Parts: sequence; C-alpha cells; structure tokens
Amino acid sequence: MPTALIDGIVTDYETTGDGPPLLMFSPGGFNAVRDNWRTQGVYRRLDLLDQLAANYTCITFDRRESGRSGGRVQRIGWLDYAVQGKGLLDHLGFARAHLMGGCVGCSIVTTFAVAYPEAVASMVLYSPAGGPRYRITQHERLWRHLAYVAEHGLEQVVTLATSTEAGFSQDPRPGPWVTVLRRDPGFAEVYAKLDTGRYTAMVAGMARVLFDRDTVPGAEPEDLMQLDIPALVVPGEDASHAPSAARYLQECLPLVEYWDAPVSEQTRRSAPARVLAFLDANAG
Repeated sequence: MPTALIDGIVTDYETTGDGPPLLMFSPGGFNAVRDNWRTQGVYRRLDLLDQLAANYTCITFDRRESGRSGGRVQRIGWLDYAVQGKGLLDHLGFARAHLMGGCVGCSIVTTFAVAYPEAVASMVLYSPAGGPRYRITQHERLWRHLAYVAEHGLEQVVTLATSTEAGFSQDPRPGPWVTVLRRDPGFAEVYAKLDTGRYTAMVAGMARVLFDRDTVPGAEPEDLMQLDIPALVVPGEDASHAPSAARYLQECLPLVEYWDAPVSEQTRRSAPARVLAFLDANAG
C-alpha cells in the first residue's frame, strides 16, 4: 500500500472508488487502522466502505501509532490526529473533502472541522465514542500502562511489546506506542532510553487532554456551535458509544441531521443509503 510522510510520520493509506473525496477516520480506539471499516464491530456488517466507494473516492489510513503507520513519543492531542488527516489530503491534492469518523474518529473529525473549516464539505459522525464509562475506561488503560512502567521500566515495556500480539485495548501494559515498538527497532531503541519521569508526566497529560469529559472528547462545544458545516450524526448504544454522546453532538452542531435509528435498525441496506443520501445532498 502507498505511504506518505506527514508531519514527520509515515502514514499508510489507501484510496478506494471514484468520485468526490471522502476522508475516513477509522474506528478502533488506539488501534484505528483502515481495515477496521471492514472488520470491526458494527462496520463489519454494514459494508459501508464498499458501498460508499461506488460514488466517492474513499481515503482510508492507519492512524498514527496504529497498524502500519509510524509514530512519535509526545503528548498526543486530538489536533495531532487531525493534522495527519489534513496532511494526507494535501498529499493527495485535495483542497476540500467530506469527512467521516467512526467511533473515536468522530472526535478527530470535529477537531479537524474546527481547525480547517474551509477544507470540510460535510461531516458524517457515526457511532461517536463518548460517555462516562468510555472516559473511565480510557483513563484506566493509560494508568495501567504507567503502573507497569513504574514497576518494570521502559526497557521492559519494549520487551513485552515485542513478545506479544495484543493491542493496547486488549493489554494496556505496553502502552499506546505498542504497534510502533513492534514494527520499528530504531524507534524501540530510542523509546527504551527515555527518561521515565518525563515519560510518565507526558502520558498522564495525554490522559487528561484526550479524555477530559463525560461526553464526546475533542473540539470544545463553543467551537462546535460556530461550525457552518452540514453534519450527520448516527448514534451508538453501548458503554463506549453512549447515546448521550450522539445527542451531545446534535445539540452542539448548528447544521445537523440526526438519524434516530437504534443500532439494530442500522443495516447493510439502510445505513449506507442514509449516509449516501446525506453526502449527495451536500455535494456542492
């Protein structure tokens, strides 16, 4: 698959289909890879990607620190993820695109829209991640990683990462850089020599910045209320995708359509058709 160097980080991406560009921020938490649009959870049965690609150029990619993309040890915030998406659009020569986020990808889409409103034709926010249980779970994962660091050190984090196959969501101990540690020996060598105290402060800051509220993290509500960008919100209904999170976006976004369909009614036939109808209506 092709790659692009964006903000100094290698990004693995794929384009599928033909038509206006649709930049798709993958579901999957800290393992947000492009394949998740076909293999993970609700997206596996909806066949969204293949049906959208019949009318749009779907741009999917492995988010930084995920899959075959690279990473950098820093206090990552939502804007850092948005910068990757904007850089990919620039690399492909698209000045403006529709955006679609699944799960945690919704937080990046709204952050992107606030930072680069001129580059966004519309937003599809599918099953946004959020809610109190989501926040608690993410904090617990990052603190479990820091507890492992405190007890064993960063060299042992590298050893653990390279001796297992589980992702950060399944085993938080190796931390959010686990896939880069496995794939890039040079990155792992530098990582193992980092100052533990500074590293701990940085990751603690990530927990605070990324997961700071009991609804959809990302763009501030006051900024969302200023967006003159059409949006379609589709709710989830579990502990990580609370219905209240979708309703929060409906409340904040001025030009919003809310598809009030329970997950059981979001089917291979109904969901792609609803998304396509929204995109087509905002194709100008």
